[in-house]
Amino acid sequence: LALDGATPREISEKLKLPETLRNTWSSRGYYGTLKHNSKAVYQHYFGWYDGNPANLDPLPPEQAGARYVELAGGANALMEKAQAAFGRGEYRWVAELLNHLVFADPDHFQAKTLLAQTYDQLGYQAESGPWRDVYLSGAYELRHGAPEKGFNLASARDMITYTPMPRFLEAMAARLDGAEAEGMEMRINLVMTDLKENYLLSLKNSVLNFRRVKQPDPDADATLKMTHALYLKLAIGEAGLRDTLFSDDLDVDGSRIDLLRFFSLFGQPKGAFNIVTP
Repeated sequence: LALDGATPREISEKLKLPETLRNTWSSRGYYGTLKHNSKAVYQHYFGWYDGNPANLDPLPPEQAGARYVELAGGANALMEKAQAAFGRGEYRWVAELLNHLVFADPDHFQAKTLLAQTYDQLGYQAESGPWRDVYLSGAYELRHGAPEKGFNLASARDMITYTPMPRFLEAMAARLDGAEAEGMEMRINLVMTDLKENYLLSLKNSVLNFRRVKQPDPDADATLKMTHALYLKLAIGEAGLRDTLFSDDLDVDGSRIDLLRFFSLFGQPKGAFNIVTP
C-alpha cells in the first residue's frame, strides 16, 4: 500500500488481516492493534513524513486550533456541529473538531465536557487495552486536570538497581539542556568503583556522548569516582547534587565547581504533563 502511495492513516483504514488470522484469538488487538502497528511499520521504513506537503511543516496545535475555530465561525458554531456529530455517534470526527477548540481555548468548559464524553465512548469501544487507557486518561485530564506529579523512580528501586549503567547514561544525555550547554566543552571520567567500570562523558556541540573505556582518560577535565549505590541515590533524587559533590563520599580529581556546573545542565523531568490540553 505504501508503494502505491498510500499514507499511514490511509493504510491503517484499509489494512485487514486475512481471515485465517482474523479468526484466531491470539491475533486479536487486545494490546497492539493493526491500525497502531501498521503506522509504526510505515515509520520504520519511510520515516514520519507521509509525502503530503501539507503535513511537512504544519502549525502547532494551539495556532492551528485558533484558526480552525475561526474558520468554523467561532466556538459556538463549532460546538453546535460537534454536538450534532456526537448525537450521530461520529466520535472520531467529534474528537477532531473539539481538539481544535480545546487547544484554542483550554478553558472552554462545554468543549472539554463534550470531548471527555467523546473519549469515554471511544474508550468503551476500544478492544485494545492501551487504546482504552489512552482515551480514558484523556477524558480524566479534561475533567480533573493533569496529574500533580509523575512516576517516582524511588518506587522502582529494585528494578533500577539492576539496570545497566549505559541505560542511565543514555537517560542522562536525553536530559541535557542544549541551550544552556551552548559553547561548553567538557570531558569527564566517571569511575564506578564497585562495578569496576569506567566511562568517558564528552560534552560538545550541546550534545552529551559517552563510551566505556578500559582506563580513565588522563586528559579529561575531571575524574569522578563513586559507588553504584551513590549514583543511584543521585539518579532517583534521594541525594542532592551540590551536597554530594562537596561531600567526602566522592573522590574527585579536578574542579568540583566545574562538575557542579556540568551536572546542573541536566534537568530532572517532572513526569507529569498534559496530553489533551495545551
